[in-house]
Amino acid sequence: MVQKPFALSIEKVVTILESNAQSGLEEQQIQNLLNKYGPNQIPKDAPKKRWRILVDQFLNPILYILIAAAILAFIFSDVIEGFAILVVIVISAGIGFFMELRAIRSLEALRKMGQSKIHAIRLGKRVHIKGMEIVPGDIILLRTGDIVPADARLITVDNLLVKESALTGESVPIRKVVKVLKGDSPITDQYNMVFRGTMVTSGFGKAIVTSTAKFTQLGHIQQLGIDASQEHTPLDKKLNHLSKWLIWLTLFFAFVVIVAGYIRGKDILLMIETGVALGVAAIPEGLPIVATIALAQGMLRLSKRQVIIKKMEAVQTLGATDIICTDKTGTLTEDRMKVHTILFGDKSLDDVFMTHVSMAIREQPIFKNIILASILCNNENLGTAIEGQGDSIEHALLEFVKYLGYDSVAFKNTNPEELELPFDATRKFMATAHKNGKIIRVYAKGAFEALIPHCDYIMDEKEITPFKTKSEWHTKVNTLADHGLRTLAFAFKEMNELPTSETIVDRLVFLGVIGFLDPARSDVMATIDVYKKAGIKVVMATGDHPGTSKKIAEEIGLLKRDADPDEVLIAQNLKFIEHIDPTLFEKISKASVFARVSPKQKLDLVKFYQKNNHIVGMIGDGINDVPALKKADIGIAMGIRGTEAAREAADVILKNDKFTAIEMAIKQGRVILENIRQFVVYLLSCNLAEILSVGIAAFSNLPSPLLPMQILFLNLITDVFPALALGLGKGENDIMERAPKDPKAPIISKSDWNSIVLFGMCVSVAVIGIVMYTHFVLNLSEKIINNMAFYTLVMAQLFNVFNLPRQTESFWVNEVTTNIWVWAAIVISLLLTFGVTLIAPISDVLSLESITIYQLFLVIIFAMGSLVLAQIIGRLMVFLKN
Repeated sequence: MVQKPFALSIEKVVTILESNAQSGLEEQQIQNLLNKYGPNQIPKDAPKKRWRILVDQFLNPILYILIAAAILAFIFSDVIEGFAILVVIVISAGIGFFMELRAIRSLEALRKMGQSKIHAIRLGKRVHIKGMEIVPGDIILLRTGDIVPADARLITVDNLLVKESALTGESVPIRKVVKVLKGDSPITDQYNMVFRGTMVTSGFGKAIVTSTAKFTQLGHIQQLGIDASQEHTPLDKKLNHLSKWLIWLTLFFAFVVIVAGYIRGKDILLMIETGVALGVAAIPEGLPIVATIALAQGMLRLSKRQVIIKKMEAVQTLGATDIICTDKTGTLTEDRMKVHTILFGDKSLDDVFMTHVSMAIREQPIFKNIILASILCNNENLGTAIEGQGDSIEHALLEFVKYLGYDSVAFKNTNPEELELPFDATRKFMATAHKNGKIIRVYAKGAFEALIPHCDYIMDEKEITPFKTKSEWHTKVNTLADHGLRTLAFAFKEMNELPTSETIVDRLVFLGVIGFLDPARSDVMATIDVYKKAGIKVVMATGDHPGTSKKIAEEIGLLKRDADPDEVLIAQNLKFIEHIDPTLFEKISKASVFARVSPKQKLDLVKFYQKNNHIVGMIGDGINDVPALKKADIGIAMGIRGTEAAREAADVILKNDKFTAIEMAIKQGRVILENIRQFVVYLLSCNLAEILSVGIAAFSNLPSPLLPMQILFLNLITDVFPALALGLGKGENDIMERAPKDPKAPIISKSDWNSIVLFGMCVSVAVIGIVMYTHFVLNLSEKIINNMAFYTLVMAQLFNVFNLPRQTESFWVNEVTTNIWVWAAIVISLLLTFGVTLIAPISDVLSLESITIYQLFLVIIFAMGSLVLAQIIGRLMVFLKN
């Protein structure tokens, strides 16, 4: 390996690597280097094994309690109950396993098959080898379309353009040179180097490999991604917190029942069994299943919209996201240059693809000459150009000419080229001479500061005059650059004789300047507006020029038009340290655009937001985005244009590369979060009702309203189906017009706990009410009382689902009453509940039997009473609060 090869002469680099610039390496050298450095493969996280995916499904506190309950059930010889609990565990883990495995298979389908190949010179011969076989010192040959296999110092170049946006964020291909550079040149200015993972868009190059595998720039970035620890998702954190709370609640109830029964002289083993039953009642067994299915459903919905979710919890994390950091090139922009502004004479045509260029302007000689220069002083052929290859600036010129309706091929045919002075990185311009009849016309284009010394005259709308306004044009060009446009100057002259290469650019007539921009995607602005309404801050973090970043940010609505330049922070000047200065902290917190951002700074920016309690989503497609994608709470990569490294690091992959797809994913995540909140409230209020009913009856010496197996039946059947229906809801219409949930807030808020207590107590009142009525008034047997209480609890819990919409909404028309799955769940639960009485083995296990029509009528009255009571109290509380 070579340190700072860009600052060394080619001869020095070749000597250090013990290679030969003409014949390459010898066979023994190649083998020794392979043994020393290994294959040219980038380090990455080992793929997740299937057994690991399966084991992870069981790492859930609620499942811990269920496993403990199953073990205790077997200890007390309640085999049926033990197996019933095990079924719940297996179903929950199975769904999670197969959904995550499905995502991994989708990802594998996106990965590139095999290794890219490269031409190299070895043993004096030209060979075609796999990129992974490249070693330091190899002489590689680069041509249009090649993916650079390793970092290398260029030996020779012929109009070599390399697109490095995946590595640096720079949107325009970089023209390469071979001259020695300064030792402190940043990676963006190392023009005599090519880097692994970048693509040759035009020309030819010969280079000597200076580093491979993990020692390349890509390898260093990938290592940052591996070192960046993955954050637990907000859903994981919140459900784990809730689960731990429920575990302590379970232990408390079990302890109280066991101690109270023992004090009253009951058999200790019987009381332990009863305590376990109540513990099972306190734990919402259906929660893991319902949460898993809700997430899986969201995952499947998104997959149909070309959004791949690699892990189910990522869907919900999107819903909790309050900051989205995004790259610019290819994500917010089209990743291709277009003509934006034309300056000539005293005119300025802005946004030329959006405004009409009048015939009066088109007929002016100065404009015609700019068009001719764009066509003739151009080595691209629009008809045969391949997407992503060639010079993007020249391609943009031909696209603009075509947009105006000119036939570039016809112009070239009628103006054959007689002489060309090709573009050179030193002179920074090109010129061509064309014959049209007896007249020779010379057209030139290039960097303004390089072309302007050759211009003695200037053309305006009327005439050609001496060029006395060069300083004014310098100001105009600098203004375009400050607004983020790439500029290209144009000149021409007419002659009677063909010039030589030495005289072709003498005494040129300046025509004007064209400004180019990688335009914003047309659908991004509307999406940014949606994010603003949803309380989500979008942050652009790009390696591009500050002016370019500001211009795009204004076009997509991220910044106001003509925003203060200070609103764009240059990341090179920032340090995201632990104890940051308050003024700088405020500046970073408010900023929406960061320019000249390195991969390390993207990672630090994500960490900065996370330390300040934000849920961060990171969108990227390049190698330079990998560390930030890995560290973010939710990493989102582009599936088509995204590099393999970015897709590996991300949690979500957009198969269609559409920025707007993220809005849909965030909405789905919010819907799922709200659905999870609703069914947790539903499950806990139902379980609280069971605990209160059994507890009150036990302490009051009333007949038991529930037996252990009946509790399990409720938790697995009549609780789960309505909860599942809630989890499949499509959500409220205004969900993307609300601020994101506070990331610190638990999944169940204080008001939710109030609702849980209210709903649970109302259901308990109905159950205890029917127990007391049938015991003291009707004097029925304990078994009938138990059965009627059980049926009342079933119906009251089913009616409880209608308590969940916000009290400010209509009781009759809301997201629950319009959810067809809720009605299906109620029907299925009732059929299962009353159907089991017809199946002797099951009805015996549950101690159930048929009841009379009158008894059923009482059950419905008491169950309906719980809903009415909850609605009256709930709406009264809202009224008093307002």
